Amino acid sequence: MSSQPVAVSAISSRSRDPAFPLRTRLLLAATGSISAALVAAGLGFVALFEHHVERRIGAELETFLNQIIANLALGADGRIRLAQAPAEPRFERPLSGLYWQVQDERRPTLLRSRSLSDVVIELPGDEAPPGDIHRHTLAGPADQTLLVRERQIILQPEAEARQVRIAVAVDRRALIAARSALAADILPYLALLAGILMLAAWLQVRIGLAPLDALRRGVMAIRSGAQRRLSGEYPEEVMPLVEDMKGLLDAQERAIERARAWTADLAHGLKTPLMVLTADAQRLREQGNTPVADDLDQLAETMPRRIDRELIRARVRSQVQRRQARVEVGEVIERIVRTLRRTPRGAQLDWTIQVPAPVIASMLPDGLSELLSNLLGNATQWADKGDRGLGLRQRPREHPDRGRRAGCPGRPAGEAGPARCEAR
Repeated sequence: MSSQPVAVSAISSRSRDPAFPLRTRLLLAATGSISAALVAAGLGFVALFEHHVERRIGAELETFLNQIIANLALGADGRIRLAQAPAEPRFERPLSGLYWQVQDERRPTLLRSRSLSDVVIELPGDEAPPGDIHRHTLAGPADQTLLVRERQIILQPEAEARQVRIAVAVDRRALIAARSALAADILPYLALLAGILMLAAWLQVRIGLAPLDALRRGVMAIRSGAQRRLSGEYPEEVMPLVEDMKGLLDAQERAIERARAWTADLAHGLKTPLMVLTADAQRLREQGNTPVADDLDQLAETMPRRIDRELIRARVRSQVQRRQARVEVGEVIERIVRTLRRTPRGAQLDWTIQVPAPVIASMLPDGLSELLSNLLGNATQWADKGDRGLGLRQRPREHPDRGRRAGCPGRPAGEAGPARCEAR
């Protein structure tokens, strides 16, 4: 008997503190992972683009470097001269962001582009084999940051060896501008891709949780009485939960049946002692002990009503817990009223049945019939002329109103005519 409340509470009660919805968890996880992946991909793509552009700029600077070296020569006075400057207009425009510079290490000779004006690029004093290209990031004019390509060469090694440093530089802001323009261009596409991936994630979560939704609908159908068992096909991952749910429902039904049988056996077992008690009261009355006999008769008359009431309660409770049966209330009331009309007391009453169709009760027909028979029988016994009669209202998740007597509107209490009993 102790297993009954556990089984009932396990299937019918809801958590008072529900956990965070699984669907929301999965969508939040998908949102976080998609956002992190797209941010990482965007940053990586921009960094890759920056590296590619820097290599292209470096290759262009090396081209200018080779042109300058090819046009270097020593004049008659021993000074370094540039026969022809690179054909690039930016070298001629002051502070244009593109510069070249030729520096003699032994003599104070310095050649530079017009774009440098009177600024000198301070090259680092590192030692490197002649012919190798050095890459530097140095400060330039007007607070510019320069990407520098430098090469050391030796002019006329057969005569007087002249070590010369040639440098070509470009403002790094051009690289930053190209990187920013790319980031601004790909941002809308990343947002569109994020929306598509979020839609795909939502569909994936919806499809993935569909078996759990079907399981929830099955449980709700069992609670409402639409079906008795879980039906349908479920994925392998959900089947253990489905099997446990079926086992729990079976255990609950067995516990309810045991409780109902125990209550019925107890009530029926009391009827035999009551019959003996009635016989003893009759013998006491014959012996002249009338007061004690009357008390026993009253007790024997009260106890059966209590027993019948407990039987009805046990039946109704078992049906409410299982919610496996459904019955139309109007049909049951009509059958009961037809029977009551044939009784002497019912024949004196004017019966009117007003039941909106359909009114469905989650009970077995026998249980509802027994419950309403007692209710309508009691109303029939106590109905008086001028009474409105019995009223039953359908209210969601509430018990029906008990029978009550009220003055009939439009008819004085003393007006002649048959009493009226309504089942509404």
